[in-house]
Amino acid sequence: MKKRTIIFFIFISVLLIILIWINLVSGSVSVPFSDIMDILSGNGGKEMDENIIMNIRLPRAEAAMLLGGALALSGYLLQTFFNNPIAGPFVLGISSGAKLFVSISMILFMSKGLSVTSLSMVFSAFLGAMIAMGFVLLISLKVKNMSILIVCGILIGYICSSITDLIVTFADDQNIVNLHNWSMGSLSGINRGDIRIIFILVLICFIVSVVMSKPMGTYRLGESYALSMGVNIKLLRIAMILLSSFLAACVTAFAGPISFVGIAVPHLARLSLKTSKPHIMIPACFLSGAVVTLFCDCIARTVFAPTELSVSSVTAFFLAPVVIVMMVKRKRQ
Repeated sequence: MKKRTIIFFIFISVLLIILIWINLVSGSVSVPFSDIMDILSGNGGKEMDENIIMNIRLPRAEAAMLLGGALALSGYLLQTFFNNPIAGPFVLGISSGAKLFVSISMILFMSKGLSVTSLSMVFSAFLGAMIAMGFVLLISLKVKNMSILIVCGILIGYICSSITDLIVTFADDQNIVNLHNWSMGSLSGINRGDIRIIFILVLICFIVSVVMSKPMGTYRLGESYALSMGVNIKLLRIAMILLSSFLAACVTAFAGPISFVGIAVPHLARLSLKTSKPHIMIPACFLSGAVVTLFCDCIARTVFAPTELSVSSVTAFFLAPVVIVMMVKRKRQ
């Protein structure tokens, strides 16, 4: 088990470095290898090349890593909370709730000629995510069957998406243009200031998750056992809900809804490591989510360049089959 874990983390780290480099090199404008090294080392380079690397490609790669990792970690926390591998922020409608409230905030601010700050978008997304999560939790009190709960979560997501579409339909043309790419799931337009905020928020959530890994491991063995070991079940469950919702809200605020990363990546990490121990799964899910999102974003912006696909479409294409196979295997078991 220890050998498998070490090999996994070495492999995923090397793959992450390779994908970062591919994301910096690939694009409609070719930047030589030597120039990229000079720019990254602070020795300067051509003004246009430096602008492309430092203000476009590098922030986008960093955003893909941080937000992809955050989404995978959010999915793992939800799967631990519900004790079911099918749970995820996109499937349960949490991302759609966050999307709805960010859309409302953006339209309200822009209609009054005000700029929307990153923190206000995060707050709006978190509020929407918590309201959607509240509906899911209320349903879970009445419905104990996880399959029905998942269907209810999907329906909540559709309701939020339909309200979002209605709001966008009656918005000004300029507002619709600003909302279109974001609402489809896109990492374009993220700047260095956004990266600093994303890094701080995600780092705090990651550290808190690591601190919670021991009681989470006990919780997985059953509530009765966790209570006998002195774990505060109520506090732990609240913390998992808040963390998962906040992580999903951060992703939605900056990149829009990104599908299937939160549900498929924890499953792939669990399958690779042959373990569900939180102290291993938390960093494994984060790194795996970063790798998958980096890969999908690279595909989204290069395959049909200069036309750019939404990153959510690419993640759905590659990860939806994983979810289907997982559900079929679970049904057989």
